[in-house]
Parts: sequence; C-alpha cells; structure tokens
Amino acid sequence: MDHTTGNTSHASRTADPAHTASAGAAAPASASAAASALLVIDVQESFRQRPDWRAVSDPEVAGRVARLVAAARERGEYVVWVLHSEPGTGTVFDPDLGHVRLLPGLEPGAGEPVLTKTAHNAFTTTPLQRLLTTRGVRALTVCGIRTEQCCETTARLAADLGYEVTFAIDATATTPVEHRDAPPGRPLAEILADPRTLTTAEIMTRTEYALAGRFATLRTVAELTAGTGAEPAAAVAAAAGGS
Repeated sequence: MDHTTGNTSHASRTADPAHTASAGAAAPASASAAASALLVIDVQESFRQRPDWRAVSDPEVAGRVARLVAAARERGEYVVWVLHSEPGTGTVFDPDLGHVRLLPGLEPGAGEPVLTKTAHNAFTTTPLQRLLTTRGVRALTVCGIRTEQCCETTARLAADLGYEVTFAIDATATTPVEHRDAPPGRPLAEILADPRTLTTAEIMTRTEYALAGRFATLRTVAELTAGTGAEPAAAVAAAAGGS
C-alpha cells in the first residue's frame, strides 16, 4: 500500500498519453487496461460516523465498490484510493479522530496508491494527475461517496482534463441534502420530514442528468464487472440460461 499525502501542484493541465506505466508496477493484461484506472473516492469511515448515514442511499456501497476493485485488478487496471481529510477541524474528517480510513472490506493492494485530499475533487490537492500521466492512463472510472459532491466534482474535472470518464452510478452513495435556508443542527428526522430536503433518489437522478453526454458515460456495477470473477452470480446464471 502506497500512502501519498496531498500535493497542491499540478503536473500539467492535460493528461499525457505518451508516458507509460511506472517501473515495478504489475504488468497490465492489455494495452487498454494499462490506459485505464479506477478511482475509489472517499469510501471512508467518516461518513458512517455522521447522523445522516442512517439515510444513506446505499449502506452496502463498500461491497459494490469492492466488486469494481476486484474486476479492475483482474483486468490489470490501475486502482487509486482517495480519502478526504480536514485537519484541525474537529469533525469526522479530522484525521486526529481516526475516522479517515477505508470502510471495512476494502483494502488497497500492492502498488495501489492511497491519496489524501483536502478539496472536493481528487486532483487539485493530490498528485493524482501526475500518477495517471506517468502510467499513461487515459480512461477513468469513478466510484465512491458522495455521488453529487466529491465523485461528481472529480468526474467533471477529469473530463475537462481530457480523460474518458465512466461514472459507476450504483457504486456511489449519498445522503439527503437540506435546503439552503434550513437552520443548522436539525435532527435527521426533521431534515427528512422537510419537503424542501432533496432525497437521495433526487440527488442521484440530478447527477445522472448533469453528467451523461457531457462529462461521463454512466455504467452500472453489473456492466462494469461483466465477464470477470466479480460479476454477480445471478447475472452469470441468467447469461448461461439464455445461451
């Protein structure tokens, strides 16, 4: 596991396809795999420590992400882990509280970097772009928490930087969003009862509309794991029955 802290300098404003994988990295299964990476964004304990986690869109999101990771590894793709940190804030994102760590069931493999960011997107406060450029990565798949915040922001910036972006919509998760005029510190029940609160379904639909055809291609976990050992057993059985 390669832990890398944030770095505010950008390597360049566009990805450079001329660079190849760094020395010592596992050999990719194909040229297309070598040019692809999976970004796992903020699937961390911090969110489970928040009261609104009880209303999260998918409490099993870590399991879906794990399937994407397994499929990416099987194909020889680059896997990059990103954690969000807010040092000195005393919040669940303050590393001193011990919650800035991956959710159970997720474990970086050898040679898979773990980056720590302090911005919403995964690029501007980390060496992510430099790592991707060094390996010649041109295509990114984005998954993680939260759908409309760090995941969507990363996807938008990646598209503007010239990457081909896939957004694994059902391997992201979010929580309800309060109205901008709502008073702070309300209990979750009151937030959920407020008709102005955006539901998780509304948020995810909005992200789908915003990204599709503009910044990313939307795909499901089933689509992204098809033909790999991470493919759901039900999908394999259905395919066998139809052959």
